[in-house]
Amino acid sequence: MRSRRRESEVHSITAAPEPLAQDVARRQRRYLVQMGIRLVCFLLTIVTWSHVPLWISLVLVSATVVLPYVAVIFANAGRERRDELEPFVDPREIGPGASSLRLDTSPDTRPDPADGGPR
Repeated sequence: MRSRRRESEVHSITAAPEPLAQDVARRQRRYLVQMGIRLVCFLLTIVTWSHVPLWISLVLVSATVVLPYVAVIFANAGRERRDELEPFVDPREIGPGASSLRLDTSPDTRPDPADGGPR
């Protein structure tokens, strides 16, 4: 009977998170691609400044200014979150009676110093 219980418990490898090295490599590649696009925008701005309408040059300059911020935000974005929410602390680890502790100290529940009881 014990062997059947262990056989029925199947773990899925697809639920495992991406390895850290792959995650870092993916973020580095994305950052370098975005910085490459920024470099191209910068070079196009210099080469085409007097040959294209002003609005095109301003779009290229804007992309050159904004892309580093966006690239850093995406590069620093952490690992992907899992769909399943797991509790940080198992209630059994906190101890008995922890859920019955009252942390609310509103004026209605504070003891009255005159008679020692609640107001």
